[in-house]
Amino acid sequence: MSKKYDRSAEDVGNSVALEHVNVMIPDQTVSTQFYCAGLGLTRDPYLMAGTNNMWINVGRSQFHMPTGKPQVLRGHVGIVMPDRESLLGRLARVKPQLKGTKFAFKEHNACVEAVSPWGNVIRLYEPDEERFGRINLGIPYVEFDVPEGTADGIVRFYKEIIAAHAYITSNGDGRAAHAVVGQKQELIFRETDKKIAKYDGHHLQIYLADFSGPHKRLLERGLVTEESDQFQYRFKDIVDLKTKKVLFTIEHEIRSMTHPLYARPLVNRNPTQSNRDYAPEHDAWRWNMPHDEHSPIP
Repeated sequence: MSKKYDRSAEDVGNSVALEHVNVMIPDQTVSTQFYCAGLGLTRDPYLMAGTNNMWINVGRSQFHMPTGKPQVLRGHVGIVMPDRESLLGRLARVKPQLKGTKFAFKEHNACVEAVSPWGNVIRLYEPDEERFGRINLGIPYVEFDVPEGTADGIVRFYKEIIAAHAYITSNGDGRAAHAVVGQKQELIFRETDKKIAKYDGHHLQIYLADFSGPHKRLLERGLVTEESDQFQYRFKDIVDLKTKKVLFTIEHEIRSMTHPLYARPLVNRNPTQSNRDYAPEHDAWRWNMPHDEHSPIP
């Protein structure tokens, strides 16, 4: 008899990918020092090559950073990245160039926490197949601070409106709502008794398999804020479906899987390469782990 598999383990729900997180920045040069020279990420070489926006590749996801008044995500972004030692070295080297900004970094047992020049917090983890699947370079989650008592309503919203897998966790870090938005990708909404900063307009973007269903349900509740084009719409408020109370505000840029940018291949450079110590055919970083003799895929 053939081996039995847990087929539900591969379900991702209606949201199939978290593609980008968008925050505005006032200075591309300073941002390049942090995201490219410090973190070791790659500026997209094909799109947004001017000075009014910059797209930074992180495996199969991106940061989008239009030029403007700085925006700060209320929480943090999680990144999986190999080679912690090299990362720490890069962050140390850019410290003089980022003097006078909010830049900082600190090593913890589980991760390296880095703060961008304008205060965005990024936690960088080494690859861990048990926790992050086969991601070698990517954004496995974005975590937001939300008011106490909102987690249950947020889970219900993502389940009933977005048709995403969603669930509650409760541990030493507090109670949190998790919404699955891609393969090994989640939005996490962690309850806190701290004051939540005022929303400043930053946003995230996800792709949906059923594009029209959530649109209809959002439209019925007056929650659609932008009819962008044939392939995209937006909404901002996550609401309690019983009381209509706003639980949290974060703009969602919703795209269909027929969007021209869906699954566009992204270039990820190997930041350990240099002109003084160059290894041929090692220019690229792979977003996924290589398969080996222990892999379940032959």
